[in-house]
Amino acid sequence: MTRSEPLPPYAFPEDEAAVLALARAVRETGYTFTTVTPATHAHVNARPRNAGAKSLRDVFGWSRPFQADLLPEPILRLMREAGAVAEDGPLLRPTIRFSSLDGELFAHSAYPPSAADAVFFGPDTMRFANAVIAHLENRTAPVRRAVDLGCGSGAAGICVAKRAPGAEIVLVDINPAAMRASRVNARLAGTDGVTVRRSDMLRAVEGQFDLIVSNPPFMVDTAGRAYRHGGGPLGAGLSLAVAEQAVERLASGGGLLLFTGAAIVEGEDPFRDAIADLCTRAGLDWTYREFDPDEYGEELATGAYDAVERLALVVLTVTRP
Repeated sequence: MTRSEPLPPYAFPEDEAAVLALARAVRETGYTFTTVTPATHAHVNARPRNAGAKSLRDVFGWSRPFQADLLPEPILRLMREAGAVAEDGPLLRPTIRFSSLDGELFAHSAYPPSAADAVFFGPDTMRFANAVIAHLENRTAPVRRAVDLGCGSGAAGICVAKRAPGAEIVLVDINPAAMRASRVNARLAGTDGVTVRRSDMLRAVEGQFDLIVSNPPFMVDTAGRAYRHGGGPLGAGLSLAVAEQAVERLASGGGLLLFTGAAIVEGEDPFRDAIADLCTRAGLDWTYREFDPDEYGEELATGAYDAVERLALVVLTVTRP
């Protein structure tokens, strides 16, 4: 199959019960998939032999168009009931993806994630979740109340819930599509104690938290996609706002884990400097490390990053003594 026009921006399906039924049916087949970056996805799908789907992974992982008779009838029926399939000429195309992480499946937006309200899941999601898991393994105090701020698919908060049975875990996002995906994913993982709330940052949730985790958008995205655009100087605006709000809501001994990006200019990290000032003024303990010194190099070709020499992925931890 060849196509010259861009694919439409598919919305995440609205029928959560039907999506959950579909996800369970897909999981029962033994399906697993590691989602790659959009750039890698585009390269792999552009190979002529990958023009159409030949397997369940091709459909729900690689978002490739498929013939109706490729899938078992019960799964195709559940896709239709969930609104998770669209016509693409004589073929069909999935409007949802499922990815593997921490022994679970997570529902998120189909490729390409071009919609303004796309629910993103990719390598950064996995890096973030793994950083959260490592943080929990080194934490000695119990987690009684935690929040995943800007939760997207809910992956990190669900990883916390699996390791803190009995804790109250709140997943918050301003994007209704992300809230739908998070509710589906929490139920799919069987994580009790997880609630999903619509909130602009922490404004609609009350009280203090033992643990706050967040992977906010940190790019300069001219399309303004919610999962990607960080705003502020060089995309750091939202990350700094998250840190500022989060440190005010930490219980005694509570911690913030922030996984984000930092634009390095002339060897300096302005985001780290802002965090250092914030934590020093508030009397908080903090650590800051580069998880990966050079990611998203292709972004440096855009005008917004003309002064930037590299984009690093960083992990910030803040603790209230």
